[in-house]
Amino acid sequence: MAPSRHDRALGAVIGSAVGDALGAPFEFGPEGVFSARFPPGAGPHDEMCGGGGWDPGEATDDTQMAVLVAESLLDHGGLEPADVFARFQRWAAADPKDIGLQTEDVLTNGLPWDQAAAIHFQVTGRAAGNGSLMRAATSAVHYAHRPTEVTMDAARRIAALTHGDGAAWEGTAVLHELVRRALDGADPLAGLPEVVALIRPAHRERYATVLAEDWHPDLATEFNGAVWPCLGSAVWALRTTHSFETALRAAIDLGGDTDTVAAVTGTLAGAVYGAARIPARWTDRLHVPLPGFDGRVLRLPELTRLARELTQELAQDPTHTG
Repeated sequence: MAPSRHDRALGAVIGSAVGDALGAPFEFGPEGVFSARFPPGAGPHDEMCGGGGWDPGEATDDTQMAVLVAESLLDHGGLEPADVFARFQRWAAADPKDIGLQTEDVLTNGLPWDQAAAIHFQVTGRAAGNGSLMRAATSAVHYAHRPTEVTMDAARRIAALTHGDGAAWEGTAVLHELVRRALDGADPLAGLPEVVALIRPAHRERYATVLAEDWHPDLATEFNGAVWPCLGSAVWALRTTHSFETALRAAIDLGGDTDTVAAVTGTLAGAVYGAARIPARWTDRLHVPLPGFDGRVLRLPELTRLARELTQELAQDPTHTG
């Protein structure tokens, strides 16, 4: 039986967090380390192993920022960019275990929310990291009942809070749209040519390359910490596997920025396969600390509740028939 829309929405949010926590201990490692440690077909393993400064099942900045986006959307009934930015600043000031150098500079340079990322990009010329892509699961689910142009516009606006390069905006917009299609029960990969055509022209070619059916992560010309090879790697992992579990394994085995590639893969695979297909051994230890927010830690029940609240507008929207 195909997963329900509700189960797909839960899958996207929980799947992203699972991928993040599962991939974190292998970050910046070489290819194939995950499967070397946990061979496929050798029976269930305790893959939520921790390491590299992470406790078993501990989610990183990817999921922490996604939760902050979600809670802002829910508290305000929609996007209030200044509030999202303020929550990011509060989190960054609490010395989280992991925060991207670019994101940290934007959040701590003292500039207003609507100038900080743009001026950082003007000064450095570097802002095409995957830091806006990694946190997009919750906003993608929240906007999935809205039309394509609305969800893609929201993605761009949230991405622009920390990333001044339009490449980051477009990658995040593509992920939003793929999740929207998956939650509607469509094959998100079948619609990729249509989605690529919606990318702003200045960035369309590079995304067309990494999202093509014949692209492989070995063909990447940049580290997968950049937004387009990160998204391309996640799409490749989904395209070349047959389950949530095998997609996450393929993503982490690529090496490099494993937590974020796996988080993005988990978003897509969760939206396709649903939360019921995420192994319980991966969710049992899952937890999301929120530095700067009174010691709060979200576990599976809290993440499930958050995902459900993000989808409540769907039931209340009389114009939605999908």
